Amino acid sequence: MGLRITDERSGAAEESEAVPASRSRTVKTSLVLPSDTNHFGTIFGGNVLSFVDEVAAIAAMRHSRMPVVTASMDSADFLHPIHAGEAMEVEAFVSWTARSSMEIFVRVRGEDLLSGERRTTATSFLTMVAVDEHGNSAPVPPVEPETDEQRRLMESASSRQTQRRKRKKENEARRKEEMPA
Repeated sequence: MGLRITDERSGAAEESEAVPASRSRTVKTSLVLPSDTNHFGTIFGGNVLSFVDEVAAIAAMRHSRMPVVTASMDSADFLHPIHAGEAMEVEAFVSWTARSSMEIFVRVRGEDLLSGERRTTATSFLTMVAVDEHGNSAPVPPVEPETDEQRRLMESASSRQTQRRKRKKENEARRKEEMPA
């Protein structure tokens, strides 16, 4: 399945094959240590977000084979805490692509290493943008979903993109209002 991508800056066109979502799949597992936790003995949310951003960036680079920058994080929904002594697994894959941007779905799981109990503790969507050697946005290949979950995420991506664009416009308008005259 070929897709014609035109580089808006150079006008050059190239065929780009869809990349299976599995190529971008990235998993990082870490032991949660006491120094990673707050006074409740659970991991700091900021530490989780740092791992989410890092793993999402790796997934995006695996998909695009280019450097990427984080353009946005839709939200981070913390569902359950992860305690000191448990493992934290952060899994990410490209769920949708546009010309130069990629939506990355990230799931965080906690695991009680003594009982083997695993639970989803957080989910998030990030947008990463591929950049060329000059720091300009660069075209990325489309993603080919392989599982039912990946297909569902791809089908619902346009509504998330609409929400992102709306949020960005609102933020830009707010920033202009705050700028001194």
